[in-house]
Amino acid sequence: MSSIERPQASAIPYKGAKLPHVPEDLVVPNVFDNLDFDERYWVPQADNIWFRPLLFCVSQGYFVNILRVRKSGILSRHRHTGPVQATTFRGKWHYLEHDWWATEGSHAFEPPGDIHTLEVPEGVEEMITLFHVTGAYIYVDPDGNPVGVEDVFSKLQTAREHYEKVGLGKEYADQFIR
Repeated sequence: MSSIERPQASAIPYKGAKLPHVPEDLVVPNVFDNLDFDERYWVPQADNIWFRPLLFCVSQGYFVNILRVRKSGILSRHRHTGPVQATTFRGKWHYLEHDWWATEGSHAFEPPGDIHTLEVPEGVEEMITLFHVTGAYIYVDPDGNPVGVEDVFSKLQTAREHYEKVGLGKEYADQFIR
């Protein structure tokens, strides 16, 4: 059989043993159908900025979350240590350093090493974007000097603290760990 040919699949599940050390699949229902989740699931990040975790991949150093912003203006200036994927569901945003805009239904790829300043423009009541962040955000001043770091571990810690505070228990965040 060549590498292109595949054996005929049938409606019989795999019968063999599970491979060792393979984590369980993670399915988070209703992510795209309804973005108005129970407020307890949204983790405060800053004034009028929240995230909803979907995955904390501590073994590979990335996280996936939905960012919700209910204010206009500059959110952050940061550099990526790894690639970032972003899909916008509501509102729009852009980086001051680039000509493109992320609008509803658009997808953006951000390469490692890129430094940019995220802005939500006036007139946008709510911006909701799904981010897949590999590595860390290094927050920087206008000259590129580091002023803070955020990664999968700090996001997980923030989520645990929030879920404990709102009565879901800090363990609620652990379901998203892989």
